Amino acid sequence: MTQEEESFVSIPPHPLGIKPSGNSYTATKNASHGAGLLQKLPDELLAIVLEHFDSYELRMLGSTCRFLYAFCRFDDFWKALFIESPQSKSGKFSWRGTWRSTLLGLSEQQSSQVRCDSVYSDVLYRPFLCANTPLTAYATNIPKRNTIPRLENLSASEFDSWSSKPFILTEPVRSWPVFKSWTLDTLLKEYRDIRFRAESVDWALETYIDYMHDNSDESPLYLFDRSFVSKMNLGTEGPPDLQAYWIPECFGEDLFAVLGSKRPDDKWLIIGPTGSGSTYHKDPNATSAWNAVIRGSKYWIMFPSGPSIPPPPGVYVSEDQSEVTSPLSIAEWLLGFHEEARNTLGCVEGICHEGEVLHVPSGWWHLVVNLDSSIAITQNFVPRSHLPGVLAFLKNDIADQVSGFRDDVIDPYGLFVERMQIEHPDLLEQALAELDGKPHRKKRKWAAAVENSEKHSGGFSFGFGSDSDEEVP
Repeated sequence: MTQEEESFVSIPPHPLGIKPSGNSYTATKNASHGAGLLQKLPDELLAIVLEHFDSYELRMLGSTCRFLYAFCRFDDFWKALFIESPQSKSGKFSWRGTWRSTLLGLSEQQSSQVRCDSVYSDVLYRPFLCANTPLTAYATNIPKRNTIPRLENLSASEFDSWSSKPFILTEPVRSWPVFKSWTLDTLLKEYRDIRFRAESVDWALETYIDYMHDNSDESPLYLFDRSFVSKMNLGTEGPPDLQAYWIPECFGEDLFAVLGSKRPDDKWLIIGPTGSGSTYHKDPNATSAWNAVIRGSKYWIMFPSGPSIPPPPGVYVSEDQSEVTSPLSIAEWLLGFHEEARNTLGCVEGICHEGEVLHVPSGWWHLVVNLDSSIAITQNFVPRSHLPGVLAFLKNDIADQVSGFRDDVIDPYGLFVERMQIEHPDLLEQALAELDGKPHRKKRKWAAAVENSEKHSGGFSFGFGSDSDEEVP
């Protein structure tokens, strides 16, 4: 979105009348003057102090003046309190439109609404601005040079030449039974009381959908559940008529499959409201991924990565690659960096619509945002073309970035190499030679025949799997 286009975006007034800090320069009255010594604190520091207050303290301090009332009504403070509350941990409760009202059990009529027209604070106003900025405009007028290719389908052999490129397939998902049957209403009817993971909480689906339809969060909670297949009793193996969905043919090879039950979790159900999504990240353990949209649509903006390639605009990576710093929300990044990113070499972007699936190559930075209420399934995998990169990632484990393996997997690299040696020795040898910078020599026919004979005579073998959902594709 250009600056000219931004000028036409209409943002509603803040419900309490709070305004940006800049408006204070022409104001005749400023409510911060009633805050006593606390007015000397920068708004950012005041917000940090209030993060440590409990419900009672926020209510008491908020009753002293309009300025502090505005700060103590900031819903992010109440979100943190509610998530740690017994109500949230029960998984099933009545969502009341805001975190504060839900924690205090207030109806809309019971919730106070003191006007704060003389409160000027970017700390309070900017999250409201981001939550109410229409995002669709950022997904329009995509330059032709940036457009993610759209294909009907790809075979497994055709995927080889596409494995390092983002693309969208328009055909495979449309034949899935879940595509034909899943909507929010049908899921609610079938799985109303089932608890699903949404970032740091486990809520009944009914509760999450109530929240999803009625919240004002800058960054709405995103349902991202790795155990959905068992929770929903879905068939994913056997004859096609018993499967709820199946992996598109071109994504069928997954070398992490050699790990069997010790592999990192590989599949997730994703549900979220308009504006929810994921800020910039690369998929864990150097894996590739596909993301299939069952309902809604998603905007993707992506960048390749490499030793000599800088990260996307607005994203800062520590020297050891262990920490990524970027704007706190998707909307904040779009407001501040989207125009620059769109004109940055390597940027690709596109909309994955209902019934389509997008490929995320290993190592690519990507940001994704739901343009509508969305249901999707995503899966991570290791194709042979990216085996060297995955091996290097597991072996080097820079800044302890290898993630998602269960606690009983002490050496993911060693286990993966051991299993690959049993099931795909040639692929492993070739990949290790590539890592060592040595040319891979094909075995002579006699050597291959001898090895094959020995095998038949009894030769020798995101975060995903832990309780943490810190890393998600």
